Amino acid sequence: MRSRQYGPDLTPPWKKQAPAPEVPAERDLVVEEAAGGFCGAVVRCEKTAEGFTVTLEDRFGKHRVFPLVPRGFLLEGRVVTLVRPAGPAPAGRDVGAGAGRTASGSVAVRGARARVARESRIYVEGRHDAELVERVWGDDLRVEGVVVEYLRGIDDLPAIVAGFAPGPGRRLGVLVDHLLPGTKEHRIAGQVTGESVLVVGHPYIDIWQAVKPSSVGIPGWPAVPRGEDWKEGTCRRLGWPADTPAAWKHILSKVDTYKDLEPELLGRVEELIDFVTLPE
Repeated sequence: MRSRQYGPDLTPPWKKQAPAPEVPAERDLVVEEAAGGFCGAVVRCEKTAEGFTVTLEDRFGKHRVFPLVPRGFLLEGRVVTLVRPAGPAPAGRDVGAGAGRTASGSVAVRGARARVARESRIYVEGRHDAELVERVWGDDLRVEGVVVEYLRGIDDLPAIVAGFAPGPGRRLGVLVDHLLPGTKEHRIAGQVTGESVLVVGHPYIDIWQAVKPSSVGIPGWPAVPRGEDWKEGTCRRLGWPADTPAAWKHILSKVDTYKDLEPELLGRVEELIDFVTLPE
């Protein structure tokens, strides 16, 4: 027996899902896959034997391919249906941040003013570390109101943490070079880590090494013997002038986005930003 009101579909009208808005899968559009939560920017949209698919790239450079199905994605929290762009499907994209994204790969907040600085802070070891963090995460830090300061070394970290007086609403995140078990840096970090203090680090002797050699245009960072100044030794072995400030200026100029940095640094900085912005 067929209902005259509903026709062949017995689902009441108020229980039917309204069709989701259709959005072209344009290059660099940032979306979230609805089922698994993978978030990334559109790299390409192409036709396969099974139908049209879209490839997303997250902020760490990981690629995932998804079918273009109805209501399959979230755009700024809203369910949408991605469709093939009207023009030629984008075959790929440059390494740059792309429209609508910051250098760290985050969604750019258009027209946002810098937030008043939080009491919480991020400390890094030196000026080069601070400049690198600013270059890649500067936009994110201003939106979040996070100030980055540098320590000029880690030896005085316990006294600096005591003077900062961390506590509820006043968190301190610290990024340390060469933070490996058994090192001096590891022992000092253990003295200050607590509920309101997070010390994380990368394995590199110096922040220079956190920049991918391919971005700088070298085959790799040279091995410098223990006891020799690492920066000066690096310049010598690469045939650069013995001018550390000029060398760093050259290296920093080659960093455009998070893709120019090693994953070991990316994850640690993101962890610190999350820590100092976490609501109490």
